Amino acid sequence: MHCRSLLHTVVICHHPPLSTVVASSIGQVEDLLVLETSNASILKEEFNIDLRVMGILGSKSMLLSDAGINLTRWRELREERGEAADLEKFVQHVHGNNFIPNTALVDCTADSVIAGYYYEWLRKGIHVVTPNKKANSGPLEQVKNCTLSFGWVVSIIDLSHVINAVEELTTYEGTDTPGQTTVPANASEVQNTKGLTKYLRLRALQRQSYTHYFYEATVGAGLPIVSTLRGLLETGDRILQIEGIFSGTLSYIFNNFKDGRAFSEVVAEAKEAGYTEPDPRDDLSGTDVARKVIILARESGLKLELSNIPVESLVPEPLQVCASAQEFMQELPKFDQVFTKKQEDAENAGEVLRYVGVVDVINRKGVVELRRYKKDHPFAQLSGSDNIIAFTTRRYKDQPLIVRGPGAGAQVTAGGIFSDILRLASYLGAPS
Repeated sequence: MHCRSLLHTVVICHHPPLSTVVASSIGQVEDLLVLETSNASILKEEFNIDLRVMGILGSKSMLLSDAGINLTRWRELREERGEAADLEKFVQHVHGNNFIPNTALVDCTADSVIAGYYYEWLRKGIHVVTPNKKANSGPLEQVKNCTLSFGWVVSIIDLSHVINAVEELTTYEGTDTPGQTTVPANASEVQNTKGLTKYLRLRALQRQSYTHYFYEATVGAGLPIVSTLRGLLETGDRILQIEGIFSGTLSYIFNNFKDGRAFSEVVAEAKEAGYTEPDPRDDLSGTDVARKVIILARESGLKLELSNIPVESLVPEPLQVCASAQEFMQELPKFDQVFTKKQEDAENAGEVLRYVGVVDVINRKGVVELRRYKKDHPFAQLSGSDNIIAFTTRRYKDQPLIVRGPGAGAQVTAGGIFSDILRLASYLGAPS
């Protein structure tokens, strides 16, 4: 499921306040995020956090404020005194306000172009918060620019032309033993090592600054996936494998692909319910799952590119060239028997089908594919569009640590983003 473009700037103040600027395309996630941010009065009274939205940017217009936007009527205000969208002016409005010491940009887009600005924003001292996977799962050469520092930005942007770049923000850390040098085995690894070197330089710079970059919602929406992984690593645990059902869409499809139902019927049902992208092939291709695998692999210390991840696409090859989603849906029933055979084979073996992503840290690789699991396996117990991620570590080797819950949807994604904003406030000195 996709996250519509949204960018806003938030200011967090707790002597001093924290300012937030939002840039967004104004979709469901953006609406809910603004709604949660509007609870600023409670935050101020109970937690001494002064949270203000200083700007909201859309694809065509933006709304700016020097003191904070009245979120109870921001749509009216945008109609009354909104101006033409200008990203440069938008950022300058926030960064140039000398009365707001702590500024965060929240990017809720899936745009790689916007993600390309993260490095510049972080370097200027603007915190960044985002559910955009593009930066963290993009080429290592780009990731190095996004991991300058871990910061929080409360910005919502709706720039349709610039929105696809922020959805892939991920970071990773090298695992080479200090004092040792790894000799690249081939040209591809040499290129990866160059990207890693630049990335580590940015991490070093980040440790010297006070700028933060948060992206918990890039994997699992509001589920604590990235933070759990970091917590394990920071407490001295060693990751052996991460295996999970990372797509709410594909979770729903395979949880309901049973009892003689046709695969195309279940896909159509998921599409009608709003679980899939407008073109279901975007979900069935497995690319989104691969991005999440890359993000977690890099967090675990692996130097992998998206091209290093084998992905089993569920889109029949003849249908990959369909001119439209409508044509694809019309032709999909012709391939129902292929999927039915896989489902029946699994059922006869007392198993179920699940579409999973795996980070194999021991063998330094990742994979995205359709697998079979016994009916008593945790992955077989899911319902609806839930996600489930199992961390097998040195500490949790016999019984993996499992995180399970809603991994898709506007409400949980907005909650994950807002949680990052509050974590930023904590980092900046607000009482916990």
